[in-house]
Amino acid sequence: MDRMFRVLGFFTLAIGLMAFAGDMIEMALLFFLQTAFFVVLGFMKFTEKTYILLFWGYMIVTFTGFSYWTVFKMGLPL
Repeated sequence: MDRMFRVLGFFTLAIGLMAFAGDMIEMALLFFLQTAFFVVLGFMKFTEKTYILLFWGYMIVTFTGFSYWTVFKMGLPL
């Protein structure tokens, strides 16, 4: 399971590099931070249950933040 977090780190790095190449600096920095988070977690040798709980926590925080941003910061089209 620890290798999957390293794979997530690889994909977030790829997305961050593409965002950086497209002059989306804020998005690139966000994905570079996620890359560091996933790579560090990938080398910590937790149990499988701990990795699953960490991933669920990450998903809850991410989807809550995305929903907040799209509804309250971007506004709803009327």
